[in-house]
Amino acid sequence: MPNPLNKPTVLFLCTGNACRSQMAEGWARALRQDFEARSAGIAPKGVDPLAVKAMAEVGIDLTGYRSKPLEEFDPSGIDLVVTVCDHASEACPTLPGSARIVHHGFEDPPALARASAPHGEAMAHYRRVRDQIRAMVESLEQPEREARPSRHHGVGGEAKDL
Repeated sequence: MPNPLNKPTVLFLCTGNACRSQMAEGWARALRQDFEARSAGIAPKGVDPLAVKAMAEVGIDLTGYRSKPLEEFDPSGIDLVVTVCDHASEACPTLPGSARIVHHGFEDPPALARASAPHGEAMAHYRRVRDQIRAMVESLEQPEREARPSRHHGVGGEAKDL
């Protein structure tokens, strides 16, 4: 997808591009004008309707969003990849170019909702993770567009070359 304003591009990556990465993209588009936000999945499976509902509660409309595979994006146009689940962090391929990769893992609202289904507390999980993702998006440093080696920041901020 082209970036007409030539802003740095941040790609939020999770396994299914159904919930956490969609929420992150929605928050970034609403709150951050200093970069272009995108999202993708290692194995896309459709946008989670409860994620759409949780974001609508805070005025962010995800109804036009769709799950996308990582391969849909030109890696040379990505400046920062933020993995938002552990599986995506482990499965994230090395991207050509200068994209930096950081990991901010969040619990999986659909899995938490399934576990709490008898109690009807599904939306509480979506709301909590939604709000945690907002805080992460707000705290992201603006990526730079200059060439640099790919780095991976594991849990605790440890950087590793990919």
